[in-house]
Amino acid sequence: MDMDHDTWTSTSQYPPTSARSTSTSATQRTLRNFGMGIDPRRRRALCSLIDALAGLEHNNEVQAGEFFHFSYPSTSEDQAPPSTDEKLQNSGAELFYKFEIRIQNLDKELRDFANSARQLGSSVGIVSSASRLQERLTKILFLFRDNAACLYPRKIARNPHEAPLNPNFMERRPGWRRRPSVPILQGTLDPEMLPEQLDCFAKDVAAFSHCLNEFQEFTDEAISQSMRAFENDLSYWATCLNGYKNQFRSPAVQRYTHDLTTEIGGHLDNITIALSIFIEIGIPTIWFHQQHAIKNLLNVSTLSIFFGLVDASLLQYSNTVKGNILADSVNIFWLSSLVFSIAGGVNGLLGLTWKQSIYRSPLHRVPWWVLVWMKGSPLVFLIIAVACFSAGVVLFTYSSGQSKVTSTIIVVLTGVALLGLVSISGWFVLERWTFARHADQKWLEEVINDALNELAGLGIVRAHRIALRWCSKRITITRVYCSRLLSWVCEPRKTKAVLPFPDTQFPADEASTEIPGSSVGHKHETGSLEVSHPRRRFQNAVRAVIKLQSARTPTRPGLPRRDSWWQTSLTAKPETSASPVPDYGTSALRETRMTIAIKKLGALELSQELDNHQALVRHVEFSPNGKYLATSSWDRTAVIFRVGDRFTPHRTLVHVRGFVSQVAWSPNSRALLTRFTRGIKLWSEDGVCRQTIDRGRTVSSVVWLPNGQGFLSVEGSDVVKLDPRGKVLESYDLGHIRLSDVAVTSDCLRLIGIGPSIPPTTGPQPTHHTRVEKRIIVYNMQTKQKENQTPLFDEVRDISVAKSSSAVLVSFEQAAPQLWKLEAVKDRGRRNGESAVTSRLNLKHTFILNFPTSIAGSCHFGGRDEQFVYCVGKTGDVHVWDRDTAALLRYLRPTNPEPRDLMCISWNNATDDPIMFATGSHDGTVRIWSTAVANSLVESTTEMEEG
Repeated sequence: MDMDHDTWTSTSQYPPTSARSTSTSATQRTLRNFGMGIDPRRRRALCSLIDALAGLEHNNEVQAGEFFHFSYPSTSEDQAPPSTDEKLQNSGAELFYKFEIRIQNLDKELRDFANSARQLGSSVGIVSSASRLQERLTKILFLFRDNAACLYPRKIARNPHEAPLNPNFMERRPGWRRRPSVPILQGTLDPEMLPEQLDCFAKDVAAFSHCLNEFQEFTDEAISQSMRAFENDLSYWATCLNGYKNQFRSPAVQRYTHDLTTEIGGHLDNITIALSIFIEIGIPTIWFHQQHAIKNLLNVSTLSIFFGLVDASLLQYSNTVKGNILADSVNIFWLSSLVFSIAGGVNGLLGLTWKQSIYRSPLHRVPWWVLVWMKGSPLVFLIIAVACFSAGVVLFTYSSGQSKVTSTIIVVLTGVALLGLVSISGWFVLERWTFARHADQKWLEEVINDALNELAGLGIVRAHRIALRWCSKRITITRVYCSRLLSWVCEPRKTKAVLPFPDTQFPADEASTEIPGSSVGHKHETGSLEVSHPRRRFQNAVRAVIKLQSARTPTRPGLPRRDSWWQTSLTAKPETSASPVPDYGTSALRETRMTIAIKKLGALELSQELDNHQALVRHVEFSPNGKYLATSSWDRTAVIFRVGDRFTPHRTLVHVRGFVSQVAWSPNSRALLTRFTRGIKLWSEDGVCRQTIDRGRTVSSVVWLPNGQGFLSVEGSDVVKLDPRGKVLESYDLGHIRLSDVAVTSDCLRLIGIGPSIPPTTGPQPTHHTRVEKRIIVYNMQTKQKENQTPLFDEVRDISVAKSSSAVLVSFEQAAPQLWKLEAVKDRGRRNGESAVTSRLNLKHTFILNFPTSIAGSCHFGGRDEQFVYCVGKTGDVHVWDRDTAALLRYLRPTNPEPRDLMCISWNNATDDPIMFATGSHDGTVRIWSTAVANSLVESTTEMEEG
């Protein structure tokens, strides 16, 4: 073995610690013994080397599968924290592996289901459907693995030939007992085939559910509902993904596809659990019902064959007697009984074989006459055989010259037996008719009672009933008179003395006793009972309260709240992102800029609280020139504050109708828009209302055009362009999307809209537990065409566009914001005369939240050069990141741990000296955060360099 290199690798996992320590000790002893005859200095060096290796192994510094160098062990300070990209890679890979485990669990349940269902009759359909579903799961897993490998190549290996999951019962290799054959992936699967595969997956799920419902012996609503919901959602996702044809190689669509694994995995878990319960309960129930029906047919067949043997035995006696009518009649009836007995037995065996066959058709797919013949013919033939046999027995008593007594007794007994047979058969037939007629809503007894009541309502029957009732009343009255007269005549004379009561004790409660023997004693007892009733009720109430208190769990003293993160440091170290091509000048400049920004942001503190609103503050915004701050509240007012060392109210804008949901300053800071439910108001900076615009539709957002010549009103799926006088200039329809916000590029050529998509009314609809697809649409206002649309998974809120760059910021409700880049690309699909340039959105990076939180309001660009990205959580924590590197520059926590919901935030972009932003809260308070005014940026830079 070549040992020239100073490193070594391991391809297997290490044994337990005890085994390693034992082997290490043995190695040390061996090497020390081996070195007894060498130079002492070399021996000491070798021993020190062995001790160093043992120390490394003891400290778990050696990891399997890595290269190890003989160097000093690294400390925790030398290990850099994982980067943002590494965190995203880990979370994305973990999400896929969870999805893979869910598919494997469902595949295992499908395999167990197929093995268990093979013992059932008519199971070929459900077993074949389960096999097709397993093959579809293999293809789906292959496509999602390929998609995840493109997004996270360092964590997920691309697998060109997906390892199949389970054996296909229809096609087995000759050596399947030694190694199960697996469905090999036929052909190649392209990412563009994902919508088609999801649609086929929905059809396979529907076919499996349909085959499962064909077993009428057991109905499981849980698995049926899970299957229907999964089918609807798969069809909905396939429809949504069909809109991104030829875009499945783009990172945005790949990321949305990867996020779908969470929703699909939830459905897979529900189906897996329901299928497991069906295997444990449903299949045994179906098997029991089928075995019960088979046993009934087997019993009828056995009885028919036995009856045929009896007929054949008796024919040996009657076959010799011929020539008269009675003898011939006996032979006819017994031969007929023999024929029907054999027919009943044979038909019963045929029905038995048909019911046990796995290839038989379901009951609802078999013609009615076949079902009637299979189920009813054995029993009907047996009844006819019994009737013919009984008639032959009666005639045989006369033809064989038996005595009249014997003949009479046989006739009577046969009549009684046939009467019972006819009655039971008639009752059975009537029960079947009742079930078919009333759809299992009435029993036969109820039908008979209804018929008797209708019969009793007839005139003749009613007259008889009235006469009988009158006679019974007269007889009752006469009997009463006679009984009274008889009692008066026969009544003995009684003495006036009152006999004592017998010494019998009545039941008494725990607190009272009874005194028998005299009337006085009884009066005393009655009085005591009357007195004890309220007392007893009070005692019972006290006992109930004591029992209730003793049954309660004793409450422990309140523990201190575990808000450890409130006491953490308010400073945060910026995260550095590695660049593939190092540019030391740019890196140094960026590092210097970030250091200055961190120092400035570290001085942020709460400077002022404004209590001019009586209800929650819905929106705040600084004017572009930084002189004013506008706030809107649900108290139907908007307030303009003058910005200074101390904020002072400048104007209060009162709205008569509707809550004020948004304020928007014009680019020149001379006009202010306020939005309410179905209208917009235009105000001057001095608080004069210049225009009131009624839209008649719900307005979800208003946005000024960068040139200040008009603004956009977002109304459902439409975006309306208005001038300051309220005149409609243009209207843009963005299709099946309910827009929540739009942003306009600096050249006023494109608008970017965001919101949940609206599924077509004629297409598949998502279930109420499924997240609706969200989209970002880039719309060209000049050509009135969509240039790009990108799917999103999380709940979106707002969108912003940087003024001096192509950066696009997307805000979410429960997730961190994302920074996208709007790029201009050539569109080769354009015809002559059309613009050859289109746009495309690419995700630059996703910001990381320190703690999961609900975002309040919108996320925006901050700073004079829009170098910051900021957002605020509803609990009061504020995140400030560097726009280009996504490094967290400042993390502000609430000043007190009391819960207070924040609603919005706005940054004063007019100046960076001081840094200033405002937040609006649920209680109507506006809080101003700012830093102290520095002398100049140069002083800060010089101070940093000197430090």
